[in-house]
Amino acid sequence: MRLLVTGGAGFIGSNFVHYVLDTHPDDEVVTLDKLTYAGSRENLAGVLDHPRHRFVEGDICDPTIVSDLVAGVDAVLNFAAESHVDRSIESAKAFVRTNVEGTQTLLEAAVEADIDRFLQVSTDEVYGHTLEGNFSETDSLNPRNPYAATKASADLLVRSYGTTYGLPVIVTRSCNNFGPRQHHEKLVPKLVRRALAGEELPIYGTGANVREWIDVTDNCRAIYTALTEGELGEIYNIGTGDERTNLEVARLVLDAAGGSEDQITFVEDRAGHDLRYAVDASKIRDLGWAPEGTLEEWLTRAVAQR
Repeated sequence: MRLLVTGGAGFIGSNFVHYVLDTHPDDEVVTLDKLTYAGSRENLAGVLDHPRHRFVEGDICDPTIVSDLVAGVDAVLNFAAESHVDRSIESAKAFVRTNVEGTQTLLEAAVEADIDRFLQVSTDEVYGHTLEGNFSETDSLNPRNPYAATKASADLLVRSYGTTYGLPVIVTRSCNNFGPRQHHEKLVPKLVRRALAGEELPIYGTGANVREWIDVTDNCRAIYTALTEGELGEIYNIGTGDERTNLEVARLVLDAAGGSEDQITFVEDRAGHDLRYAVDASKIRDLGWAPEGTLEEWLTRAVAQR
């Protein structure tokens, strides 16, 4: 199978590229990435010159580049996205362009090329927050920040192309990822870096916001499972069921790094900060996927690899 991975030099995308090339010897990968602040050739170190890999620098909003690349593959996996909530609150323009307009450009090319699969990589944030229970794939979308709103818009576009044009689409919505190659502004790498340096660990509000956490490689395995085993037109939540407050995560990082809780400091909460995300991942588990390891093990590894 020949795959086009957009945003493949970013965090989750680059980990997916490595995962496929390492574990699926019959697959070939074309990586498309604009190389913004969140994407880097360094994330593809070791596979840039791989015989089954081709890297292309380009923008998913460029129909010429996109059409040419999509025409030569069996499946498109759209990882490309502006994804930092704080940045979306400061200015949503780039998020609308990449997350919505870019997705639409890819969809048009996919229809024209009549590809076998189009997988949209999304997020549990499109559901909004809930104080109890878990979101299922049939629940309504209620995004509460500009980033989540643009991802929800992209999800709806993807599904509409499945209905209107018969495009074979799949959507995955994962909980919070962390792991190798993650940008330093994200919570876990920021906490790890500061804990090891003996610096303060800034936590929004009271640290009571709850998230599920998943190792990025586990998410990559789930995405590949959805691509190859999933039913066309379906959405698959990807979650571990391991819910932790941000304060708990900070304490776990400090334990792994040998730091002190005195390093934790509370800062003014983020605007529109969702309290709790939680998804029902039974559909992806029914396809044979399950997470491996525990949050404590993953954080210990993250500290050791720093």
